[in-house]
Amino acid sequence: MALEERARALFSGRVEFLKSAPQLKFLPDPDFPEIAFCGRSNVGKSSLLNALTGRKSLARTSVTPGRTQELNYFEVGQPTLFRLVDMPGYGFAKAPPKVVEQWRRLVRDYLRGRVVLKRALLLIDSRHGIKPVDAEMMQMLDEAAVSYRVVLTKADKIKASELAQVVEETQATARKHTAAHPDVSVTSSEKGLGIAALRGAVLDDAAV
Repeated sequence: MALEERARALFSGRVEFLKSAPQLKFLPDPDFPEIAFCGRSNVGKSSLLNALTGRKSLARTSVTPGRTQELNYFEVGQPTLFRLVDMPGYGFAKAPPKVVEQWRRLVRDYLRGRVVLKRALLLIDSRHGIKPVDAEMMQMLDEAAVSYRVVLTKADKIKASELAQVVEETQATARKHTAAHPDVSVTSSEKGLGIAALRGAVLDDAAV
C-alpha cells in the first residue's frame, strides 16, 4: 500500500510532455529510466496514460496528424525521476506497407538498443484477448530481451465471467514467453479498476 500511495503522490505531481521522436537520433539522452507503453491502435493507450497520471488529456498533448509513428516522451517527477514512452500503436490494417515497415524498424531498434528501458507494458483489449498482431509484438519483445507486463484494458466492457476467462487465457499465453511478467494486470481507465496497483508496478519497475 505504501508503494501505491507513493506512486499516487508522484503521478499527481509533475508529469509533462517532453518530445516526440520520429527516429532514434531524436531520442532524448538516456539519463533516466524509461517505461514504455505499447499496444494495438484503439486499445486505450491514451486513456490508460491519462488515468495513471490523473490527467484528462496528457497523452493527447502530442497526438497530432502525422505523429502516429513517433515515440512520445513524458517526464515524471520534480526533478525528473523517470520517463514514460508512448509507443506508436500497431495493427493498422489500412496503412501502406512502407509506413508499417517504418514502424517496425523504429520500434525494433528502440527496444533492442535502449539501455534505460526498464519495462514495457503491453496493452491488450479485454474484449478481444491476444490477437495475432499482439502475439507478434510479444515475440518482438522476447527477441529484444525486454521484460514486459501484459495489461488488459477496458475490463469494464465485458462480463465478469468472460473477463475471468480472458485473464486465465492471457496468463497462460504470457507464461510461454520468456520476457513476459507472469502476472497480468487488469484495468479499466473509465472505472479506475486496477489503476492504483498499476501505478505502483510502474514505480517499482522504474526502480526510483
